[in-house]
Amino acid sequence: MTQRVWNFSAGPGALPLPVLEEAQRDLVCLPGVGASVLEISHRSKHFDAIIQEAEANLRQLLNIPDDYHVLFLQGGASLQFAMVPMNLLGDGSADYIITGSWGQKAFQEAQLVGKARVVWNGKAENFVRTPRPDEYQIDPNARYVHFTSNETIQGVEFASEPYAGEVPLVCDMSSDFLARPIDVRKYGLIYAGAQKNAGPAGVTIVIVRNDLVQRAPTHLPVMLNYRTHAENRSLYNTPPVFAIYIVMLVTRWLLHAVGGLAQMERINREKARLLYEVIDQSDGFYRGHAHPEHRSIMNITWRLPTEELERQFLQEAQAHGLHELKGHRSVGGCRASLYNGMPIEGVQALCAFMRAFMQRHA
Repeated sequence: MTQRVWNFSAGPGALPLPVLEEAQRDLVCLPGVGASVLEISHRSKHFDAIIQEAEANLRQLLNIPDDYHVLFLQGGASLQFAMVPMNLLGDGSADYIITGSWGQKAFQEAQLVGKARVVWNGKAENFVRTPRPDEYQIDPNARYVHFTSNETIQGVEFASEPYAGEVPLVCDMSSDFLARPIDVRKYGLIYAGAQKNAGPAGVTIVIVRNDLVQRAPTHLPVMLNYRTHAENRSLYNTPPVFAIYIVMLVTRWLLHAVGGLAQMERINREKARLLYEVIDQSDGFYRGHAHPEHRSIMNITWRLPTEELERQFLQEAQAHGLHELKGHRSVGGCRASLYNGMPIEGVQALCAFMRAFMQRHA
C-alpha cells in the first residue's frame, strides 16, 4: 500500500503527520550533523541537544516543577510495574486501585516484589467504571497509591485523580499522557510508554519527584534504580536515541502547532464526542462498554448485536481505509483509539461509515 489509512491502533498508535514528514526529510542526514539520527552517538553534542529539548518541551507542556526528574527509560510500562515497587516499596506496603487489565498486571508485579493490597477492584463489574471516593480507603501509611489513569483495553478513564491524602500518588498514564493538562504536583511518580501519544515504541517517560528517587534501596541492580538514571540524565547506558528524537518532534508539535495541552484536550474531546454520539444514538445497535461518566476520550470501545456482525463490520471498515478497529482479544468487540495523532477527519470518516453500516444492518 502507498496511501496512508486511518490508523485506530491502540499502540503503537498514529503519529502526527507533520512529525512523520519532518523525520522523513531528516532521516538520511540530520541538518548540521552529516549523519542520520539513527547513527549519531548518544554522547554527541547533537543528541545532547535533542534530549535536552525533549525534556524542556515536556516540562513546558506539563509545567513540571524543578524538584521532579524527567527520565527516558526502556522496557515500557510493563517494566515500570516492577521498577515502581522495587524503588518505592521498601519494607512497607502499597495500595492499588484496579480499573482494568493494566492495573491488574501492575498489582501482580508489585506482589512479586513486596506487600501490596487492592483497595478497589472493578473486575466484578467487568471493568466498566472508576470508583467513587467513598468506595475505597487508603492506608495513610502506604508507601504509595497506584492507579491507571486510562485503561486502554476497557476504555475506562479517571476524570480526575483519586484522592490519596499525603500518600504519594503513582500513575500509569501510558494511554492518555499528553492528551490533556495535568497537575504534576498531585503525583509522586508518573510513567508512560510513549507509543500512544508521545512518540514511537521504545522509550518510556518517567516523571518522578526527587524525594522518591532517594528512596531507592542500595542493593537494586543499577539499571533498575531510578537514582542511576536521574544522576546520569537518562544517559547511563545507550538510550533509545531515535525514539527520543521523535518525542522531541511530537512535543515540539504540541507546543507550536497545536498550541499546548489545553487545546489538545479540546480537540480530543471533540473527536470522542463525535464517536460517542454515533454509539449513543444507535438505539442499541452499537453498545458502549464503559459507563458514560467513566468512559475514555482516548480508547472508545463498543459491541455490535452479534459477533458475526462485528466480523463483517471490521472487514468492511478495513476496505474503507479504517484500520485496527478490532477490540482487545480479552474483551472482543471493537475499539477506536483516538490519540493525539489521529486527526478529526479520520474520526469523521469512521462515524460516517458506522452510520452507513447501521442503516444496512439494523
